[in-house]
Parts: sequence; structure tokens; C-alpha cells
Amino acid sequence: MLSNTKENSSDSDSTHLNKFADVGLRTLMAFVGIAILSSGTTLLREGNVGLDPFTAMNTGLAAKFGTGLGNAQLMANLVIFIFILILDRRKIGIGTILNMTLVGYEIQWLSAVYKMVLPNTVNVFTTVTDLIIGLLLFTLGSSLYMGANLGVAPYDAIAPIASTRLHIKYRSARITQDVVFMATAFFVGGAVGFATIIVAFFTGPLIAYWDDHVSEKIKQGITNFSSTPSFSTAGRQLASVGKSGYYTVRHAYELTEQTQRQLSNYSNEELNERIARTRSRSKELGQVYENTQKQLRLLQGEADKRKKH
Repeated sequence: MLSNTKENSSDSDSTHLNKFADVGLRTLMAFVGIAILSSGTTLLREGNVGLDPFTAMNTGLAAKFGTGLGNAQLMANLVIFIFILILDRRKIGIGTILNMTLVGYEIQWLSAVYKMVLPNTVNVFTTVTDLIIGLLLFTLGSSLYMGANLGVAPYDAIAPIASTRLHIKYRSARITQDVVFMATAFFVGGAVGFATIIVAFFTGPLIAYWDDHVSEKIKQGITNFSSTPSFSTAGRQLASVGKSGYYTVRHAYELTEQTQRQLSNYSNEELNERIARTRSRSKELGQVYENTQKQLRLLQGEADKRKKH
């Protein structure tokens, strides 16, 4: 009887340790993802090529009210956060808090560093470099922080909630949301540029690419480590992710650079065809992602039920 009690206590301690390791590592994954996302946004901002609609709006508001981007973005996030809290608090998690409190201040600080390191260096070369690397980092960071499954940024929660409550397609809700915020950004003097459009076209496919080649592998590594936490397990997982990450980043950079070079060579008809094809592919990838997330939630729910029993 005493032996069984000790075994049960040992299993319980092991379960708590595994869960702590899992949540802790996924929190670290989200934190690193947000830092990478902020770095990418900083490059887009300092390259004067435009920003995503939400950050572009906040840069305009910051300039109008004479406050830093960090404060402006935090206040905008808090307003949206209140509505999310009322309408669907399930969207909120550790990742939500990290994103809404860190991104604006990180961009503000990294922009100051950028200007110290590269003062007055805006030219064609730096613009193209900032655009390519910024886009890669922005989408990689987005993939990592969302892939941690610890909640989404308040801005990213708007479309799913609107889709559910208004009974419209998620894609329609997201496009409407981005257009409204982009228009607001334009009227308040935010950083709206051609990169805003490029980001709109390439974000979906690139995030899906990072999901498949980086984020999912990191999550699998976290799961493997959390089941048997040890230094040897951590070493193997880090080596595997590091090697895979190197080749993935190199391939993604080459792919984006090639696409950037080809843009100027497209005729109007080819450009429109490319836009239609990319939009269709993005929609398909979005549907695959949503279905995968549903399957993941079902599997996780079943696993949680079995742990309770």
C-alpha cells in the first residue's frame, strides 16, 4: 500500500515537472518569436518601406500625440484587449500579454540601435536588404510566437471573433480588418508603403513555410524534452533544430530574394496572375492551418482528459 502511494506521488511529481517544462519552454519560444518579429518590423520601419497595418497606425498615433511607439502600441492593445476579454477570453494567454506589452517597446529600442549603427544610410541597397530580411524575420517571429499556442496578440484575435459572431468567412473578416487599420494608418500619418502590400501577400505563405520547417520541429523538440527532461535530450533537440534552422533560413532567404528580383520583370498581366495565384495559395494554406489547429485542440483535449482519469 505504501509502495503504491510512493509510486503515485512520484508519477504526480513527474507529471508536474513535465508540464512545467512544457509551458516554460513554449513561453520561451513565444518570447524569442516576439523578439524576432520586432527585429523584422524594425528593419521594415527603418528601411522606409512600410509596416503592417496595426504597427503603421500606431507609429502615426505616436507621432501625433508626441509619445513613443511603445506607449502608443500598448494603449492601442489595451483598448482591443478589453473587447477581447469581454467577447472571447479564450484567445488570451501568456503569448497575448508578452506580445501586447513587448513589441512596441522592442521596436522603439531596436530602431534607436539601428540609427546608431547605420545613421543616414537609406539607399536602394539598404531598402531592399531591410525589406527582404525584415520580411523573413517578421514572418519567422510570427510563426514562433503563434506556434507556441499560448494565446494571440489582441489584433490577431479580432478577425476570428468577428468571423464567429458575424457568421462570415475568416478571410473576409481579416481583409476588412487590415483595410480598416491601413486606412486609419494612412489618415493619421502612419508608415504605409509598398512593403505593407508585399507583407499582405507574402506573410501567409511564409508563415506557413516557417511553421512546417521550424516551429513544428521546435514544438516537437519541446514535447520530446518535456516527456523526459535531461541535458542529453536538450542537446540532441538543440542540435537537430539548429541544423534544420540553418538550411531553412538559407532557403527562405534565397526564395524571397529571387522573388524580389523578379517583381520588376513582371508584365501587368503576369503580376495580376501572380497575385491571384498567391492569394489562392494563401487561402488554401490558411484552411490547412485552421484544420490542423482544430485537430491539435481535439488531440490535446483528449490527452488532458486521460491525464485527469
